[in-house]
Amino acid sequence: MRAFRIKIISWTSSFRYPNLMSAFQPTLEVPPVSTVMGLINSATGFYVNKKEIQLGYYFKYNCKAVDLEKIYQISIHKTKKEKYPENVVISNVIKREFLYDCQLFLYLTDEELVSYFLQPTYQLLLGRSGDLAGIESIKEVEMHEVPNARFGGQVVPFNGNYLPGQIQALPKYFSNTIPRKNMGTEPYSVISYNNPVNSQLTGFRSELEEFDSDIFFHKFEV
Repeated sequence: MRAFRIKIISWTSSFRYPNLMSAFQPTLEVPPVSTVMGLINSATGFYVNKKEIQLGYYFKYNCKAVDLEKIYQISIHKTKKEKYPENVVISNVIKREFLYDCQLFLYLTDEELVSYFLQPTYQLLLGRSGDLAGIESIKEVEMHEVPNARFGGQVVPFNGNYLPGQIQALPKYFSNTIPRKNMGTEPYSVISYNNPVNSQLTGFRSELEEFDSDIFFHKFEV
């Protein structure tokens, strides 16, 4: 299978747990599919829809640490007809996990989408607004099928595959509305690069690899 490998690097990354509100904000060790779709939208400069998407990726980092972050909390006043923010702001300090020295290997089969990464429209982010990322290389590769694949550094849909790992309900995509809505949420096995798992699934691998893992390709329509 012909594909294109885009190597993306960043000093820091942080992928928050969905719907978790606490004084300590942990990070997932692998970006969700929705984060990768956000990278594609940033590169293209428009909301990608009405398209079949086929993508795979591998994510690794050098270490994990915790930082202090100042946040501002605003109360919402609700009435029967409307709700609006109150004119009172309270500051607070929370602990936030982050990943350092990160690499994302993104595999796409759509050459048109790949072309936007040659000169991205908007800045690429690997997580939050401060997690700036850059493109190190874009290379065409030939992906070969691998039976009984070994996966690490990626997420794999749990239903029907049942791979071990951290099980999390994650969206595939977000709507282009305000407020945004989760789309295609389902359970995923979050498999860190430093704890790969064997499977009976078919994966893909190219000869041009800097890591020891097969690639799971996600296929869906947006």
